[in-house]
Amino acid sequence: MAEFQDKTLVCRDCGNEFVFSAGEQDFYSKKGFENEPQRCPSCRQARKRGRVKGGNAQSGFEPLVEVTCDSCGAITRVPFKPTQGKPVYCRDCYEAKRAERY
Repeated sequence: MAEFQDKTLVCRDCGNEFVFSAGEQDFYSKKGFENEPQRCPSCRQARKRGRVKGGNAQSGFEPLVEVTCDSCGAITRVPFKPTQGKPVYCRDCYEAKRAERY
């Protein structure tokens, strides 16, 4: 078993230093993770909150965009700005179309 020591890393989002502790390294190793974390704990949390709540400018995520499903006409929200000429589907229609292909 490898012996780990605390490492100081630099967050890719905010540029602040943070400690990647020996305990965290052991956890990563046991889970089979090969890469060190790229973000400090607060930026990781902000990023997770952004995914769950639709994002914000600080987390780097686009907010959810309200669109009309091209298949059933229902109003739905998507995490991207639709491209003109390409269909956008609600979750149910997307899953149905996906199932048809396989």
